[in-house]
Amino acid sequence: MHFRLRSLYNLGGYAAAICLGVICAMIAVQVVGRLLDRLAAMLNIQALNLTIPGLAEISGFLLVGASFLGLAYTFVHGGHIRVTLVIGQLPPRVRVFVELWCLSIALGLCGYLAWYTGILMLDSIEFGEVSYGMVPVPLWIPQSAMLIGVLLLALALLEAWISTALIAVTRPDEFHIDDAGAEAQQLEE
Repeated sequence: MHFRLRSLYNLGGYAAAICLGVICAMIAVQVVGRLLDRLAAMLNIQALNLTIPGLAEISGFLLVGASFLGLAYTFVHGGHIRVTLVIGQLPPRVRVFVELWCLSIALGLCGYLAWYTGILMLDSIEFGEVSYGMVPVPLWIPQSAMLIGVLLLALALLEAWISTALIAVTRPDEFHIDDAGAEAQQLEE
């Protein structure tokens, strides 16, 4: 399937990768700091006490960002797990409408999640909510990453829905699903 906004979805994937990279870097710094402290203790010199306060909490927030920001990227690249055992056996004319129904359900759920994540984020901003850990992080920051990720996925689902609906109306007998579960590229070319 050809996604016109693929560069936007890729941007979400890159942001997710950056979140994972920051987690990795913070944990590496923490591990090196502990190793240097042990080495200092063995050599009877003063420890550096290199620690990152709130590492677990910040890593958790970054993991939320990575998980949600990568949703649309994973969808457009066919990385989500899809069970096509039943739908793959249907004739193309029926399969295209079942796919459209599935995309409609996914889009509805994504819209519902986006709506209530937006409300949650606005409440966090209004009441000035912060996390309870060592480092008080405003909760709207990780919630905004969630919202952006869900909105990107909803946009990708809408784009797939429109494309599938066009195929369902114009040429339903040509609808195919490849092994990865996404529509075959030749339909859009």
